[in-house]
Amino acid sequence: MAGREAREPMPGRYPVTFGEVDLLQDLDRSSGWVISKDGVPQSYVDLDDPAYLDFEYVRLMAHVIDLLDEGPLDVVHVGGCACTLPRYVAATRPGSRQIVAEPDAGLVQLVRDHLRLKSVPRLKVRILDGRTATAGLEDDFADLLVLDAFSGATMPIELATSEYMRDVARVLRPAGTVLINVADGKGLAFTRRVLATVRDAFPQVVLLAEPGVLRGRRFGNLIVAASRVPLPVSGLARRAAGGLTQARCVDGEDVVRFIAGARPLNDGDAVLIPVPPPAVFG
Repeated sequence: MAGREAREPMPGRYPVTFGEVDLLQDLDRSSGWVISKDGVPQSYVDLDDPAYLDFEYVRLMAHVIDLLDEGPLDVVHVGGCACTLPRYVAATRPGSRQIVAEPDAGLVQLVRDHLRLKSVPRLKVRILDGRTATAGLEDDFADLLVLDAFSGATMPIELATSEYMRDVARVLRPAGTVLINVADGKGLAFTRRVLATVRDAFPQVVLLAEPGVLRGRRFGNLIVAASRVPLPVSGLARRAAGGLTQARCVDGEDVVRFIAGARPLNDGDAVLIPVPPPAVFG
């Protein structure tokens, strides 16, 4: 492979458009690399094995993807970083067409230079924020939209509102699925409002998380999967419970009870975005 793409990864701290990131090599897997920002791990990729997923929440998202109808998918990823899931989809569902929306041009160039981004087939990266990128897509464009966008350790509120979810619903095909990574802590008040928001646009909603996170006992990631058509709940429950870190699957009336009357989020709402305590990332 010629040009800048041929460069071997070099660990270190690198300037990007929105600050600096650290590129770190996994001491246990020589082909594994982590991008971290302000001490918060943002993305992990194994350059030799794109099907290897190190972060538990990413494995939960992959369970959902694996249980969708067989064959290639048209996928939109809002939030890119090292493009872990685009690599996974390209490896497990050959022929898939994928678009990544990532606003940090410097970060995208770093991933191109060091982490073989151009080797991912049929992947396009657009240097755009999530709302702008989604607004520019046609109706019924995608089978799957993955929302995994963070500023540091917090989810941008503009990607969690009813107005945005309606646009996501427009872009997805009638049987399409949206996958959302939410980070939350004690009480899970933010997650409840996100679920209420998603449920207004998609009647079928499933929540996946480790038991300690689901009970609000510690800060962590929760995965929301939603669609207009029934989701593969039994398969998801089995896979979540059988993972390296066992997780629970909440669906149906249990989702309604979990929401507990929380109000959907709307543009302009004053919302306290959950921030992890310093001890979470050491």
